[in-house]
Amino acid sequence: MRRIIAVTLFLLSVSAAASAYEVQRYTVYCADDRIEVSMWDLEQMKVRRGSDICQFASYTSYSSALTFADRNFGGEGEPCFC
Repeated sequence: MRRIIAVTLFLLSVSAAASAYEVQRYTVYCADDRIEVSMWDLEQMKVRRGSDICQFASYTSYSSALTFADRNFGGEGEPCFC
């Protein structure tokens, strides 16, 4: 019985640790007719900016998201449309 409890506690601690290390995502959007890089997910963007949102790409680093925005749209703040 002690072994089962110990294993259960171990699995719970591993699960909690894994969720603590969720990877941050930076996403390139077209919002309000402008390119924007944000950590918000698509649903959060729609709540904050309205339903006219396009999601283009998502990265684990802010600089990669900015590079994508620069290469494909001319940079953050540049005009865009969905």
